[in-house]
Amino acid sequence: MGNLDRARLKLYLVTDSTGMTQDLFLSRVEAAIRGGVTILQLREKDKTTREYLELAIKVHEITKKYNVPLIIDDRIDVAMAIDAEGVHLGQSDMPVDIARKLLGKEKIIGATTKTVLKALEAERNGADYLGVGAIYPTTTKVKTVLTSVDTLREICEAVSLPVNAIGGLNKDNIDILQGVPISGICVVSAIMKADDSEAAAKELFQRILA
Repeated sequence: MGNLDRARLKLYLVTDSTGMTQDLFLSRVEAAIRGGVTILQLREKDKTTREYLELAIKVHEITKKYNVPLIIDDRIDVAMAIDAEGVHLGQSDMPVDIARKLLGKEKIIGATTKTVLKALEAERNGADYLGVGAIYPTTTKVKTVLTSVDTLREICEAVSLPVNAIGGLNKDNIDILQGVPISGICVVSAIMKADDSEAAAKELFQRILA
């Protein structure tokens, strides 16, 4: 539905601004994109709508400069307000089919799924890609339910949509995904908490599906 090339999902960064000044956060986002991030999701669970909006505008300026799609986590209103390329919806967020009606055919809609049943439902309802996990426990402020690599493989085989693995993934543990037909990986801490986000992204990019 949305304009999403499968290759765009190879290295998907989900942001985490915890404990950072805005300048540091924005510089890490830009460094990560320089290092090879192919799509970026802005995730802010604790900001007010206005704060989220103001940050999204600044992040979008960066992503547009590098022609990287910006996905807004959860908040369709923020995505529409800044004309972001898409949204990502968790299982407790707005249903995909309703989001599609609001956003139209051109925008990218991603959905988090943990079972084959939910994956098929998201595909039927108009999702463009799926995020499946958590493969490993994570340090982000999101409730995580672990998903086995076998379930990830089953979801990949059940749907025609591109599927990304998410949850605690880093350069030292992504080998567990070898042979699973994913389109890419979603990472947070492996890049956002790295001292050198550009180098961290570069190393991850080279190791994915190598």
